[in-house]
Amino acid sequence: MIGAIPTVPALLAALDSDGHAVIPGLLDAEACAATAALFDDPGTPYRSTVDMARHGFGRGQYRYFARPLPPLVQSLRTGLYPALAEIANIWSERLGEERRWPEDHAALAEHCAAAGQSRPTPLLLQYGPGDFNRLHQDLYGPLVFPLQLVVLLDVPGRDFSGGELMLVEGRPRQQSQGRVVTLRQGDAALFPVRDRPVPSARGWSRATMRHGVATIHHGQRRTLGIIFHDAA
Repeated sequence: MIGAIPTVPALLAALDSDGHAVIPGLLDAEACAATAALFDDPGTPYRSTVDMARHGFGRGQYRYFARPLPPLVQSLRTGLYPALAEIANIWSERLGEERRWPEDHAALAEHCAAAGQSRPTPLLLQYGPGDFNRLHQDLYGPLVFPLQLVVLLDVPGRDFSGGELMLVEGRPRQQSQGRVVTLRQGDAALFPVRDRPVPSARGWSRATMRHGVATIHHGQRRTLGIIFHDAA
């Protein structure tokens, strides 16, 4: 079951203040368990599985869904997109960009295909003891929708310890600032893929963002990642 989504003004205010927004209880416990179980489900189509240590990304595994996406994943991607597109267009205006994002996700997918990006990007990530994810950006091609979402599927303190979501923001002529985002099972974190507008002496400037996951101390941590643009 998908929970209530905060209003666009509430999400925008949190993003402006903290660089991220938490959506409490986006998925209930049953939906979290069912989604996490897809990782090892032989009937779920995946387009690729990535061993993070092999590529120097950290430690752990993640799997990109193939089409057709699981119904819940598809519902999240298409259902959340219109509100996020509204925020993305406000960001474009602030930064003086000409791009305006379409109102529905099907139109975004068409734009991605025209740019040579046709592979779906929603994914499941699985971490065990000692696993972690280095700071990075999920770009996947020249067309980058500026917001993404991660949903925590396990219970902190019961199913795992450690594994905090980390955001590191860099602003012009300033040292980088790190933030730890605290989530409960079913909560979602909304944050910039690459950058966001921040106030400056000349109006608005661009702050860069990277995200990662701290080392898991014990247990298993699983998350669902929703990236809205497709991959080349």
